[in-house]
Amino acid sequence: MNTAPLAILGGTPAFPALLHVGRPNIGDRERLLARINDLLDRRWLSNNGPFVQQLERQIADYVGVKHVICACNATIGLEIAIRAADLKGEVIVPAYTFVATAHALQWQEITPVFADMDPATHNLDPARVERHITPRTTAILATHVWGRPCDVDGLAEIAERRGLKLMFDAAHAFGCSHNGRMIGGFGLAEVFSFHATKFLNSFEGGAICTNDDALAKRIRLMTNFGFAGFDNVVHIGTNGKMTEVCAAMGLTSLEGIDELIATNRRNYLAYREGLAGLPGISLIDYSDGERNNYQYVVVEVDEAVAGLSRDELVGVLHAENVLARKYFWPGVHRMEPYRSLFPHSYLLLPDTERVASKVIVLPTGTAVGELEIATISQLIRAALTHREQVGAVLSNSSNLDR
Repeated sequence: MNTAPLAILGGTPAFPALLHVGRPNIGDRERLLARINDLLDRRWLSNNGPFVQQLERQIADYVGVKHVICACNATIGLEIAIRAADLKGEVIVPAYTFVATAHALQWQEITPVFADMDPATHNLDPARVERHITPRTTAILATHVWGRPCDVDGLAEIAERRGLKLMFDAAHAFGCSHNGRMIGGFGLAEVFSFHATKFLNSFEGGAICTNDDALAKRIRLMTNFGFAGFDNVVHIGTNGKMTEVCAAMGLTSLEGIDELIATNRRNYLAYREGLAGLPGISLIDYSDGERNNYQYVVVEVDEAVAGLSRDELVGVLHAENVLARKYFWPGVHRMEPYRSLFPHSYLLLPDTERVASKVIVLPTGTAVGELEIATISQLIRAALTHREQVGAVLSNSSNLDR
């Protein structure tokens, strides 16, 4: 690494251009353009076209589920699945998730009830879930954070014993497994995201997976305004359809999934090597016994050991044009409208509060190579070495996002 001072201390940024978390993977451009030309020639751009149908079949085969219904995005997919499953009243969710998990409920006037995480996994803790069940509780909606599976069995046992429905926000978890079984077929339904920032993307999109025949039928109707054939509306619905161009991108991404996962795994291992031994810096682990997509490189910063806070380290990286992210800061319970609706919920979420203040997500994907990862790792090492100087500069800086 260049021995010039860190940019935060007056040096030149390590990267001349911004290095983002979630920069899109493109896949085989020629295959994608060929598909786009094909759909343009057919003039079938939406309404359950052949590319959407093909993508649904291939996802079903890959995941091992009976039914896949593609959607315009995962948030709409969640909303449709929630309504099709007739969730109501209160639904228990993690506070440590993307805000869409809660919004998909609140949008339909269903109350999200926030439960705390297991700090070892960052996933919903079944023991905490049990404490929040009331007569108004109808379901549990859990998230497979970072693609690492929830305690599926523990949540399923509670759901069965307490007569609750169980669904999963699987936005992070395409290509991942639990006990050797692919995520996608657990609970009543699971919803994947194929947003541009996901390792496998369809520009924008999502997919609802279920093994329940009746639920799949309702979801498919609801995704297309309730139409069952021409001029025959038989169910309430909305416009949740995936377009053909998005499906074309999804198919192209799916063809290259093994290469994408291999790239993510290479990057993860490079970060693990580069960050090894740094005091107060812990990289989350992925189970070698399961399939993983390695989509997220997640670091926890222990300020008492590192000598710098998470926010200070993020400030250093941003000064170097490394746009590391503070996922899922500050927790959904501290965002609106939930902060106003449940102003004291943080008292029941100590592990969420603590972990949310420690997490940094670092850039990965096909836009990042081993040289960039080595440089980022060295920047973190240098920041810790010069922590007193860095801390002094950042404490006086209005640019630090607290």
